[in-house]
Amino acid sequence: MIDLSSYKSARGLIETNDPELERPVYRKPGFEGIQTAREMDERISNFLKDIRETKNLSRAELAHLLGLSVSVYGRYERAESRMTVPRLIHLCELMGFMPIDMIFEAAPHLWGKTPEEAEERRTLTRLIEQLPPDTTRDLIRLLKRMTPGEQATDAISASRSEGS
Repeated sequence: MIDLSSYKSARGLIETNDPELERPVYRKPGFEGIQTAREMDERISNFLKDIRETKNLSRAELAHLLGLSVSVYGRYERAESRMTVPRLIHLCELMGFMPIDMIFEAAPHLWGKTPEEAEERRTLTRLIEQLPPDTTRDLIRLLKRMTPGEQATDAISASRSEGS
């Protein structure tokens, strides 16, 4: 067992109450403090509406592509329903965005300590996503050489364990 107090402190977690939950939860503050689940839902719904409009699709057209009724899809854009991960993946396939694009909109603080740092990391991620496979492999080799030994190994291990 780990010492939960030390874990919370090391992760910068703060006890908070969310109106949607019965018990206190521990969250990491964002750039504007700790958001409620409702606030994150609203940011996600705005992202969905914006990306749909950017693609010049109506709600009815996108709902059809998703195999949903317009009213069911509309609940996502009105922050009345939360989507499942498979539905998120389906939306990514249809709309051409990556899941982290939507997550970034709801929680940019996960990418850096300041809004500027977070935006720079998000920009770097977008650039890397567009690289051809050979260039990606070369970049990985370069980054491994630039990162001190244990830190590179720890980063790779952490990304694998977080993905499981």
